[in-house]
Amino acid sequence: MKKKKENIFHILARWFVRMFMGPKYEEKMYKKANKNIVIDDEKQSVPNDSELIVSPAKQALQGFLDNKFAVFALFAWVFIFAFVFIAPLFMPKYSDAYTEVTLKNLPPNRTMMKVPEELKNDIKMIDSYGPFSVGLSNAGKVYVWGCKKLGASGMDVEIPEEYKDIKMAMVAAGVDHIVAIGEDGKIYAWGSDRFGQYGRSENAITSSTIEAMPEELYENGVDVAHVKKLTCGYQATAILMDDGRVYVWGNKQTYSNMDNFLGREDIYDIDFTLNYIVGIDSKRNGIFTGTRGLYDTAKTSFSGKGEKMFTFLNGRKINEITATTANMCILLDDGSIAIVGDSVADTVDVPTLPEGEQFVDIKAGNYHYTALTNKGNVYSFGGDHYRQAEAPAKLQGVSKIFAGSFQSYAVDANGDYMDAWGFKGFLLGSDDVGADIWERMINGGRITMTVGAVAVIIEIIIGVSLGCIAGYYGGWVDILIMRIAEVFSSLPTIPIMLILTSLIAQMSLTTNQRLMMIMVILGVLGWPGFANITRAQILVARESEYVTAAQAMGIKEGRIAFRHILPNIVSVILVSITLRFAGAMQTETALSFLGFGVNYPQPSWGNMLSRASNATAAKNFWWQWVFTSILIIFVGVCINTIGDTIRDVMDPKTNSER
Repeated sequence: MKKKKENIFHILARWFVRMFMGPKYEEKMYKKANKNIVIDDEKQSVPNDSELIVSPAKQALQGFLDNKFAVFALFAWVFIFAFVFIAPLFMPKYSDAYTEVTLKNLPPNRTMMKVPEELKNDIKMIDSYGPFSVGLSNAGKVYVWGCKKLGASGMDVEIPEEYKDIKMAMVAAGVDHIVAIGEDGKIYAWGSDRFGQYGRSENAITSSTIEAMPEELYENGVDVAHVKKLTCGYQATAILMDDGRVYVWGNKQTYSNMDNFLGREDIYDIDFTLNYIVGIDSKRNGIFTGTRGLYDTAKTSFSGKGEKMFTFLNGRKINEITATTANMCILLDDGSIAIVGDSVADTVDVPTLPEGEQFVDIKAGNYHYTALTNKGNVYSFGGDHYRQAEAPAKLQGVSKIFAGSFQSYAVDANGDYMDAWGFKGFLLGSDDVGADIWERMINGGRITMTVGAVAVIIEIIIGVSLGCIAGYYGGWVDILIMRIAEVFSSLPTIPIMLILTSLIAQMSLTTNQRLMMIMVILGVLGWPGFANITRAQILVARESEYVTAAQAMGIKEGRIAFRHILPNIVSVILVSITLRFAGAMQTETALSFLGFGVNYPQPSWGNMLSRASNATAAKNFWWQWVFTSILIIFVGVCINTIGDTIRDVMDPKTNSER
């Protein structure tokens, strides 16, 4: 009967059994060992005769386990390796190309949604546009929380000491400034005033790209009893009076239609998108921007089909407008709402209310909306990248709602804090485009380790195969293969990689194809090391008695080399695998750091360091490079520790000599 041919999985399983358990089956080994064990008076197992029979691989394994540092390194590396591949499965909203200008260069912080305890029982209003929030108590006290130090300058938006004792009536926050109206009607502001966000600096007055704060407001303030709305945009501010007058000032480069609102006295409501000032005039039958045809369609949901505003309203009036950076939501006089403008990614659609329930208030963050109904229920919808559009289902009896940039807050009739949901902040900070360093570091680790692993697999396939052939057959075959290996070994790896990857950059390749080419290049250039090690071990092993016996039995040469000799030298190759894996990772990191490897927006540990390699980031934004650097060093040390320990336990004689 013809013997069934073993498949590759059986062969690999047999190799590992032989490597770790020795030439005999584990069961037989344990039976023999048990006969040599007796129980002493203290019930402890001790040898009965001279020595137990333990395979060399088993001894090596025990030696490795006795090295606690090596065991820790192994578990740490396995955990990191598994984590960077498993964790992205729980990041469904992650995108390589995600950017958010209002969240860039933020330090590690998890307090962006944490309302101060002193404010929780006396909330009058909360507002936010960027990484910090500002709140006002019914007693007129201002509170600021979140990331309060901004940019390379470290500008602090905490309320100045001279304003802390002033009772405020209203407060609003822009991306880098805060404006408040005191109960005395005066305008108080702090933060950045570089683009005329407040005050009347000489630059604001003379610049054609800045609309300075109106002199009458700056000198005399306003009648706070008749202020209908105070709101801030990216680098601009607006005050709406109850008689329709509106005051607008700030950066005209950001809001090119600012001139269309200056001096108007017929505005019913006003707000800011990222690029436009939007309002409702006294007719309340459309969106006013000063530009004909802009925002003239509306729809009942993000996924719905838009209709011309006049047709959509059908006689209804707009009671309120609130805007995110990308679109707006209008509240109509019949308690319904409509979306005007484009939707964004990760959008939760507008909810359908039960019969008899109507919207009575709506607030907007940077991408999401939170709405309150006449039943005291709260709904959030719109952009949901940070889960800011996922209102708790348990919320009932809510009297007021407020929306931060990426958060929402619910308050009862007494001004007591009820709940908050949305974005808490970045665990490891954000980068120069507002992306989460924690998420990019995990996904970058997946790419870096994939490159290292695939490159090593290619090196093993080429190097071990050629080394086995060269060592076993010898002669001209050995000479040819090893001369080729010497040619590859003589090539300067980094310069060659730089040349080849720069050539790849000129090709019309997708990101994945480019990544695959980098892995292939690393593998093709790195195989001589495995070939040399395999050849050396084969040269020794081919003189063994079991090889001579196999040759005498007429077993094919290829079968002897690959099925009998090679499994016995796997332990030596294993040491090289660990060391080469670390080397391949470091090479990819170096190439990406220099701009020749994985390119932005796809993350890798190398290009993350590259983007933070400027003097500004090194000095002011330490989190953009410290955590990634530590992880690269830690993983490299772990892998090298594993490799060194395996080498030591495999060759105890060399270890003792050292």
